Amino acid sequence: MKLATVQNKSNSRSLGIVYDNFFIDLNKVSNFQIPSDINLFLNNFDKNYLLAKQLLLNDHKIPLSDLEILSPIPKPNSLRDAYAFRQHVKVGRENRGLEMIPEYDQFPVFYYCNHNSVMGPGEILIEKDQLIKLDFELEIAAIIGKKGKNIKVNEADNYIAGYTIMNDLSARKLQMEEMKLNLGPAKGKDFSTIIGPYIVTKDELSDHLINTNNGAKYDMTMKAYLNGELISEDNFKNITWTFSQIVSRISQGVEIYPGDVIGSGTCATGCLLELNLVNSTNIWLKDKDEIKLEVEGLGCLINNIKAI
Repeated sequence: MKLATVQNKSNSRSLGIVYDNFFIDLNKVSNFQIPSDINLFLNNFDKNYLLAKQLLLNDHKIPLSDLEILSPIPKPNSLRDAYAFRQHVKVGRENRGLEMIPEYDQFPVFYYCNHNSVMGPGEILIEKDQLIKLDFELEIAAIIGKKGKNIKVNEADNYIAGYTIMNDLSARKLQMEEMKLNLGPAKGKDFSTIIGPYIVTKDELSDHLINTNNGAKYDMTMKAYLNGELISEDNFKNITWTFSQIVSRISQGVEIYPGDVIGSGTCATGCLLELNLVNSTNIWLKDKDEIKLEVEGLGCLINNIKAI
């Protein structure tokens, strides 16, 4: 099932299912039994999911072309980003003149992002300071669908409702300045995190599933295109820390909640910073650029940069 949040021409928002380029408004076709807000949907995910599945072939369909697709979860309950692909970490440390840190293999790490700066497909407004060495980051995000605490790795997949594509936009000039203080990214990261176009539930990804002792991995190709040119390619199965391990770590001593969003961190070659280092180039996102992130099974997340 592909869950989407859309806006119609009268600026009214709806939650529904995307099916064959059509949209089914779950609130309307369920006779208001299913909420019109994704956060409320996730708060009772199991019940709402089963009811929504029964409505999948409903005749009341709206062409997607008549609607604006927003972030599937416009305001997450919280937003975290992990550091789960080894190559990206290694290259990033090399950029700062550092060797690969051995502690990376001890436990998955993450930082908090600004959940008030989440955006979806379409035009992204970027201010002057953010545009200096502006970068994309190709990631996958897990959407939490159940409350829990101190979750074991072998149980953590049960707390994930589905997955979506995530583009953690990064102002590298700001980030490089502040990272010298060893407190983590802040102004270089807090202005825009892009999520979309859909939340794809786990059952829809079963053909890609790889079961491991540390939880689920998925054989799904990840690609990035800049102005139509393929510049990055990796596979979700190459993740070092599984989402099961990441969710388990996050939940130690604290509650996770429905509507929490957790990014994987950038995949190998999944940003211009890494590509510039490997290819000895100096390419960054600029005004009017189109960045398209494509993940097998999850769709395409397309954005256009607009300087303001």
